[in-house]
Formats: sequence, C-alpha cells, structure tokens
Amino acid sequence: MIDYPTYCQIKHLHEKKLNSSQIGSELQLDRRTVEGWIEAGSYRLRKGSKRASKLDAFKSLIVRWLEKYDYSGQQILQRLRERGYEGGKTILNEYIATIRPQRTAAFLTLAFAPGECAQVDWGSYGSVKVGSTQRRLSFFVMVLCHSRMMYLEFTVQQSMEHFLACHQNAFHFFGAVPEKIMVDNLKSAVIARHIGQAPVFNRRYLDFANHYGYTIRACGVGKGNEKGRVENAVGYVKKNFLAGLEISDFSALNPAARIWLDTVANVRKHKTTQKQPLELFEQDRASMRPLPDLAAHTALIRTVRATNRFRIPFDGNHYSVPAEYAGKRLTLKAYADRLCLYYNEKLIARHPRSYDRNADFENPDHPRELLKQRRAAKDQRLLLRLLQLSPRGAEYYQQLRERRMNVNHHIAKIIALAEIHGEQKVQRAIEDSFVFKAFSSDYIANIIEQQERNLPEPGALLLTRRQDLLDIDMPEPNLSIYETKGTDHE
Repeated sequence: MIDYPTYCQIKHLHEKKLNSSQIGSELQLDRRTVEGWIEAGSYRLRKGSKRASKLDAFKSLIVRWLEKYDYSGQQILQRLRERGYEGGKTILNEYIATIRPQRTAAFLTLAFAPGECAQVDWGSYGSVKVGSTQRRLSFFVMVLCHSRMMYLEFTVQQSMEHFLACHQNAFHFFGAVPEKIMVDNLKSAVIARHIGQAPVFNRRYLDFANHYGYTIRACGVGKGNEKGRVENAVGYVKKNFLAGLEISDFSALNPAARIWLDTVANVRKHKTTQKQPLELFEQDRASMRPLPDLAAHTALIRTVRATNRFRIPFDGNHYSVPAEYAGKRLTLKAYADRLCLYYNEKLIARHPRSYDRNADFENPDHPRELLKQRRAAKDQRLLLRLLQLSPRGAEYYQQLRERRMNVNHHIAKIIALAEIHGEQKVQRAIEDSFVFKAFSSDYIANIIEQQERNLPEPGALLLTRRQDLLDIDMPEPNLSIYETKGTDHE
C-alpha cells in the first residue's frame, strides 16, 4: 500500500513518459506495484479483512532498523532473507512506506549570470475559434533566467515549425540570443535519453541552435524543477492573463499578449528578485549574443503532388498553384505563417497559412494560363465555323485582321447573325461586303437589314368596281363667274 503523495508522484512521472521500471527506480517501488497504480486510474484504499502475513514476525525488527539506519527497501529485504523471510518484496515495500518518515525533496536554488541561460516550455489552455473551426490552444514561453524577462506567443499547434518560429520571434523580441537554452524532453528538442549517455537532440533543433550560436541543455528525466522559472511563468500566464479572459477569436490573442507583456508581466516586481524584469533585462542583453544577419530556416519541408484542379491539400485546406503545374510533384515549405511551393527549386506559389478548415485559397493569377488555353480553343472553334459558313471566310478573316479589329468579337457576332437570320443570308451578306469593301459584323447586320427591307415591284392600278361610285353625277362647272370678274376688273 502506498500513500497518496507517492501515488501523485507515480502519475506525474507517468505523464512525463517514464515507464514503470524507471518510475519504480525513481521511487524505490516494485515495477508491478507501479503498473498496478497506473492502471488503477485513481487513488483508493485497499479494503479487506486482515490476515496473517509472512512479514508479521519481522515488523518490529524492521522498525528498529529504520529508526537506526536509513536502509533502502532492498537492503532490508536482503537482511530479512538471511533471517528466513520468505515473503515478497512488494508487501515489504508497502509496509516500509507506512512506517518510514516521509522525506521532503530538497532542491538547490539555481543561479544564472546575466545572458547565460533562458528556459522554454509549452503550455495548453483548452481550444479556441479559428475561422469556422476550433483548434487546440497552445502558448510558447521563453524566460531569461537572470532577469525573468518573458516572451509569450500563442499558437494552435506545437509542431516543429512553430517551435522554431517561436524561438526566432523570441530572439527578435529580446534583440539578442542567450548562451544556452534549457528545454524539457519534448520530441522537438530531444529524440532519446539513454542512462549514462548524453541526450540525443533533434537534428533540426540542433542545426537551428548552431545557426544562432546557443547550446541546448536538456533537463533530467522527471526533473521539471530544473526549469522552474519557465514552469512558474506558464502558471503565471494561465492565472494572470488567461483566467477569466473571453477569447472570441484566435487572431486577437497575440496582440493582447504583447500588451500584457509590456504593461504587466515584464514591469511587475518579481517576488524572487524584488525588481522589475525590464529593469534587470539590460544586464541580460549586454551579455547575450547578437542576432545573426540571416534568419534560420524554420519550415517543414514536404514533397506533394498537385491535383488536377491545381490544388495542394495541407492541414485541412486547399491552396492553388499555377494551372500548368497540375499533376506535378512539388516541394512544399510550410512555415508557421505562410506556405511556399517550388518546382525544380523555382518558387511558383506563396500563400498565407490558414488554420481554418475546409477552405480553398486561389490566387487569381493561377488559372490564367488555363483560361488562355480555353479562350484560344474557343477562338479556333469560331474561325472554323466562319470558314464553314462562307467560301470566302478565310479571306474575310484576313480583311478583319488587316483593319486591326477585335477579330474574335466580330466573328462571334457574325455567327450569331447566322443563327438568327439563316446561313444563306449571312453568306450573301459576306459576298456583298467585298463589293462595298465594308468589313465588320455591323456591316453584315446592315446588309441583311437592307435585304429584308426590299419592297416588291409596283403592279397595275386597280380601279374600284363599286356601282354606287361609278353612278355619281358631277354638275358642270359655272365658268361665267370668271368672265364677270374679269369685266369688272377692266
């Protein structure tokens, strides 16, 4: 039986990815005991009636030994075997745990010179809305060990490109690089740990560190206290900045975090140093390395194939490339804030990286070549139709070109006139246009209109045959009035 603090230690070390043998070695417990408590899921007291145990006869002896010597469970077991003990190790260790005084772990207070070291760690805080979807919210913290100056950046992933980009952004925030950086045993930094050997660092992280000139120091397995400054900072971010904060959208987080750093975190009086981090930061910066002229490469590199719709699928979204690269194998460089696509080392597309899902991003220039090809095919079909419409179609096409007209526009209108008025009328109008030397779709339309306006030849005058009109008698005119008027005038 173990007590509750020991159970908590088992769970903590298990979360740090230690196996049952390593945890047993760390806490001086049998491997099977550790496995049983890991599988239990929660702490519980064992119930059952007490029965005689093979250990009962030796309990008083064990108490005397522990009062006099600081024996380990293994040492006590060896001495009990010499006295005839036939019981197991687990029941012995459980009994020892109940009578041995609980030892409180002691830790040295680490001191760091200005600019000597920074500590980094990730924190997590639920999820956040990004566009139309939800993403897990993470945040990166870097703390300068001497001044406690802090850098904070929120992300929605903890992948390598984000890990490196956050380092890079932190260096630019501080304006310099520390001599070394302490990290936990996360896979982005440490690939493997072997007892008695130096940690095996992630190759990309090691190259990044060499570029900026700092050394990597990995904490011991289960020794989170070694980077206590950044662990305290992670807790401080959750308690002081995030607690009670209503996060409506991810895009607002980092600007708010920068304001919080400048107005709260880096100007508060630190409870250990009793000074503001900003006040001590000048000492740190004076001893740190200058930034290199060129930024380090931080992108994730992957070989991808463009779809027949000239798209690249990545992280739940689709991004366009020029249409002529449909179906081709390309190189994708995924940065934390952008995507770059290359064909034979030639940059062919660039997009801002989106953390939404199921979105399609198309550069308006990318389908241009495809549209040109389709337009050319359409123009060819129109020309073929003109050639079929009239024997002089090719000659008419040449006349349009010589006049520097929008040839395809006029041909399309002529084809439309043929569909409205019939091919024979348009064919005749084309022939007439050579007579009048008038070449355009408007002239063709006018010629057709004139053809349709032609009236029939006038016929003979037809007189009415109505009898009532033929029988009308008209009185003879009285011409004498003209003679009278003429006499008076004389």
